[in-house]
Amino acid sequence: MVNHFLKLSDIAPEEIQPILDRAIALKSGATSNALAGKSVAILFEKPSLRTKLSFWVGTEKLGGNPVHFAPEEVGLGKREPVADVAQVMSRMSDVAVIRTFEQSIIEEFAKNASIPVINALTDAEHPCQALADTQTITEQLGSVKGANVAFIGDGNNVAVSLGYAVAGLGGHLTVASPDGYTVPAEDLEGANTYGAAAGGSMKQVTSPQEAVANADIVYTDVWTSMGQEAETAKRLVDFDGYQVNPGLLDQASVNVKFMHDLPAHPGEEISHGLLYDSRSVAFDQAENRLWAQAALMEKLIQS
Repeated sequence: MVNHFLKLSDIAPEEIQPILDRAIALKSGATSNALAGKSVAILFEKPSLRTKLSFWVGTEKLGGNPVHFAPEEVGLGKREPVADVAQVMSRMSDVAVIRTFEQSIIEEFAKNASIPVINALTDAEHPCQALADTQTITEQLGSVKGANVAFIGDGNNVAVSLGYAVAGLGGHLTVASPDGYTVPAEDLEGANTYGAAAGGSMKQVTSPQEAVANADIVYTDVWTSMGQEAETAKRLVDFDGYQVNPGLLDQASVNVKFMHDLPAHPGEEISHGLLYDSRSVAFDQAENRLWAQAALMEKLIQS
């Protein structure tokens, strides 16, 4: 059976920490040839800096060969059926990394693939980001277990995957979102079920101040994600009061750390200069995409 990583819950809660430990080891200088003589096909239908760079370099660090495809080169589901692309890539490569829109596209791809498929972002989840996020929290706090994490903003794909990861590791995520932008009820329930054995939890509130009270980590994301540009004006109004700024961080734990998955829109979800605040670990978080994904690819190819 081929192991895929299409959503965070594709791995058992007890499998998360070993991946994070391996990521930290790789970051500290451990080496691996897990992908020696193997190729990783990277197909992105959305633009990317961190995800493309981290998978490309991560593949090379494991001894493999990255092969990147821009959307116009393949036309996934348009120029060529998803199932056909999956079968072709399975014949010529060893891992497929897909960044697309609907979750159903990557699910169909994986159904027709005979190699591991990794979700590099869909509208529903961003599980690789959550691995890097929890690696960062582990580095900052020593452990995710028992940590209080606040996510301020849209209950989007990033928030969903983060909820599963934090809860699965025994931490507590509180998401503060305006009405109409909350985490889907099925994902709140799913994350709490996923994290139950570890004592983790995820909850939804509307007040940023409530969310950050006693928070060890305060995290935010853009208010308008890729593909939502037509909603920008409305979202700027709807998210008024949800900006993360020094004043909001001051209401959290005295040793709070600030996280953002980038790119950021200063003046919107964060105040100008917050990425460079002494409490920000956003660039450590960005670097950890490389190490978490390298550890993930090593695990999948060796399974």
